[in-house]
Amino acid sequence: MGDPVDPDVDLRVEEQRAELGPGRWRVLGVISLGGMVGALARYGLAVAFPVPAGGFPWATFATNVLGCLLIGVLMAVITRARAPHPLVRPFAGVGVLGGFTTFSTYVVDFQRLIASGAALVGLVYLLATVLTALAAVWAGARLTRLVLR
Repeated sequence: MGDPVDPDVDLRVEEQRAELGPGRWRVLGVISLGGMVGALARYGLAVAFPVPAGGFPWATFATNVLGCLLIGVLMAVITRARAPHPLVRPFAGVGVLGGFTTFSTYVVDFQRLIASGAALVGLVYLLATVLTALAAVWAGARLTRLVLR
């Protein structure tokens, strides 16, 4: 079986076919390196701020909100840059911030809260994370655009 094909690549267009060439290993390399950095930072926060049973998972909440804020900042900076390096977004966005944010842990935290009988805390956590994370992306992008004007 061959390599997976990126669904947004039109194989009839030569420039898009080049996305599937040997350069993809550089991209995978920087994503991996960035993911390692982001995941280690997330782990450090989780160890520094453990969650008591039935308690609000502040470390995961803060990690996801901060990560979303930084994603907004990054996207605003990249879209303003004349010619950003092609590895900036894979390294910083997909790698570092993708490894730093942890919406899978968010779901597990929610399940644990429900299972431990802390349904109200779980519901607040569920809604607050989504709403605050979306607001953080918007605020990060908006404030960065204002600063860059």
